[in-house]
Amino acid sequence: MRKRTAFDWACLGFIILFLCITVFPFVWIVITSFKTDADIHGAATYAIISSNATLENYISVIVEKGILTAIKNSFINAALTTVYVTITASMSAYMIARYKFKGRSILIIIILGVSMFPQMILIGPIFNMFYKLGWLNSYMITLPYGCITLPSAVWIMITHFKQVPASLEEAAKMDGCTPWKTLWQIVFPIAAPGIFASAILTFISAWNEYLLSLTLNSETAWMSVPVRIANLRDEYTIYWGQITAAAAIVTIPTLIIVLLFQKQIVSGIANGGVKE
Repeated sequence: MRKRTAFDWACLGFIILFLCITVFPFVWIVITSFKTDADIHGAATYAIISSNATLENYISVIVEKGILTAIKNSFINAALTTVYVTITASMSAYMIARYKFKGRSILIIIILGVSMFPQMILIGPIFNMFYKLGWLNSYMITLPYGCITLPSAVWIMITHFKQVPASLEEAAKMDGCTPWKTLWQIVFPIAAPGIFASAILTFISAWNEYLLSLTLNSETAWMSVPVRIANLRDEYTIYWGQITAAAAIVTIPTLIIVLLFQKQIVSGIANGGVKE
């Protein structure tokens, strides 16, 4: 093994410093969540370990503020969005990647352009439509979530489907496989890293969505996690202890997902960046 040079040590130090800066906000959120309001705003504000550590903030957000209901709503919304976006995006991306037709390049540009639309432009028409259809405060909010997550999912999958050799599909056709059987048993398994990565990113994006949920699901029983946390306040007071406790609780699901599937996420994104 070669000796580490000064450049190697400098890079290692930079990486450690970057990780500390990245992790510090979450660590401080956890530390603050165990403090009382007096410690948060008093002399113990910057204390790492509070002498009056308490679980009161966690008990309050779970028992009184209904954070578990918000977690349930966010999970259902994110799961439903992930399922239909993954199915729709995989079919669309396969057609765009495999078949040549007029306007294909323009269609790809339009898909990418749609993802750049500011939500403030879309929220008004969507709210009017939901109001007239009676869909406010319901799980139908997963439909407009697709406006945000579908374009990026299609974009990721297109590259992965392009990497699937067309000769494999031709061989399957010669062996008597139907188009659907070829798609499910040959194409999708090979493109699985891209499909899986886009599904995870879709779930995380839907889990963290705020503006649509704030506008369309304004009743407490239907609030998602970001909206419920933003409402942990009254006219004159922001309950920082409860906010940090709720943030620590709701970060756990996405953190577990990322830790469990980080290899698939990185592999899917990295492979998607390789041109055919």
